[in-house]
Amino acid sequence: MATTAILLTNLGSPDSPAPTDVKKYLDEFLMDERVIDLPYWLRLPLVRGLITPLRSRQSAKKYQTIWTDQGSPLVHTTRQLTQLVAAAAHQPTYMCMRYANPTPQAVLAQIAKQHPDLKELKLVPLYPHYAMSSYETAVEHVKAAHRQGNYPFALTVVPPFYNQAAYVTALANSLRPHLNPLPDHVLFSYHGIPERHVKKTDPGRQHCLQTADCCNVAAPAHAFCYRHQVKETTRLVAQQLDLAPERHSFSFQSRLGTDRWLRPYTAELLGQLPKRGIRHLVIACPAFVSDCLETLEEIHEEGREIFLEAGGQTFIPVPCLNLNPDWVEALVHHLLPAAQ
Repeated sequence: MATTAILLTNLGSPDSPAPTDVKKYLDEFLMDERVIDLPYWLRLPLVRGLITPLRSRQSAKKYQTIWTDQGSPLVHTTRQLTQLVAAAAHQPTYMCMRYANPTPQAVLAQIAKQHPDLKELKLVPLYPHYAMSSYETAVEHVKAAHRQGNYPFALTVVPPFYNQAAYVTALANSLRPHLNPLPDHVLFSYHGIPERHVKKTDPGRQHCLQTADCCNVAAPAHAFCYRHQVKETTRLVAQQLDLAPERHSFSFQSRLGTDRWLRPYTAELLGQLPKRGIRHLVIACPAFVSDCLETLEEIHEEGREIFLEAGGQTFIPVPCLNLNPDWVEALVHHLLPAAQ
């Protein structure tokens, strides 16, 4: 009987692109206190009284443009990745989602039933970078389900892998085929977060976003700083690809609301780049390991339209790591052994 198993966890997706399912998904997602970090009495009317009623139909139309015969691209890809990891690691491997299905509660119960002798479950959050609204909430959600179930097996967690050599190499390899001929520019677009989230995850609340070069000054806060970590991923991948500083940059997408989020904003930058003489662009989304609404619709469709209408000529989106063999290799042989 297996004594060790693996659990991959990803963001999640509505059960279908129907407005009712999208509304249910948005409600769960936006009511997460680590996503919209307002007191419950403020978050409840904002989300259920304003945001989800207004956004559910619009978001449903977007989901409909990316839905496949297999369902949600993110869920289907994660399911396939689970099978590949199981085969490569020779260990039972499962998947769950932070929002919607399959839930950690259901999957942990299944694991306990199928593997009564299990000693350790290795949790792999499929988020390369630390953010309270992604990595942190996914980990804490699974931990809570593990505690509530009073399971006898230990739960260990793979830490953020933004600078792990095998992950960086897998990313670089995914970009390399799109760099011949070399484009005018390579843009690394990361999921955005509010600046206040960066400040909240700073343990001492005295380093992050306090100075212009805070990301370049060594500090314990970097273990939790999303901005530092995406800058480091960008630097390491660009270094492997021999991209000159003027030939690449990074930005942040998927902004919600009117608060100040990390800058520059991807949508704004895509409209500005052609005016700077950048007509041929390659764009990658390293914060996502699986293609999803934010890559397939927001970047591949909306981003392309913004760039071309602003005068761009060639817009090449790089697929996420998805099922790339070197990504599976990185997961099994480099990330899983680092579980803590």
